[in-house]
Amino acid sequence: MADEATKVFYDAVAARYAQLLPDTAVESAVDLAMVAQFVDELGEGAEVLDAGCGTGRMIAHLHSLSSALSVTGLDVSPQMLREARVAHPQSRLVEGALEALPFADVEFGGVLAWYSIIHTPPHELHRVLGEFHRVLRPGGVALLAYQAGTGERSTSGAYGVDVELHAFLHHSPYVAAALEAAGLHPIAVLDRDARRGERHGQGFVLARRA
Repeated sequence: MADEATKVFYDAVAARYAQLLPDTAVESAVDLAMVAQFVDELGEGAEVLDAGCGTGRMIAHLHSLSSALSVTGLDVSPQMLREARVAHPQSRLVEGALEALPFADVEFGGVLAWYSIIHTPPHELHRVLGEFHRVLRPGGVALLAYQAGTGERSTSGAYGVDVELHAFLHHSPYVAAALEAAGLHPIAVLDRDARRGERHGQGFVLARRA
């Protein structure tokens, strides 16, 4: 889960992160195809939660795919949200944690969790996915992205800042099963191999609330 150490890490790297990752240039065509499919499943004018929005780079990409979308960003880091507000002054941006979303039941047509579940241990995923189910409308869709595999990883000196990041790999069949248990039926599950500069493969699951 997003604990105090996670918040401290992202507060420390926020400005540098915004400089180094202003858009989706680091994503592969496969990655972005999953986002495009997510938007296609949403339908026109849907309300979307970018759960773990960081500096807001996926907000801009979602709007590029459909300008009619209404996107709300949520993040645990006040400094990441500060950067997001600079880049997206018209967007609704809220501080909060994935396992306790500060939103009403059935408020959204879609939830995008783009590498935000990496701070949630696999055995705690049910808490986050239960919240995704709660805020999604019937027929709403969720897209999760993460580093694929098993175990825990740590990174030092990320984004040129002397802080350490702890995160978890996720096994796609386990994620799909956890989504199903939470009432979100997987409709697409994809793993791809690591590309140059990546230490791990990447996983994606697109799921729909019944």
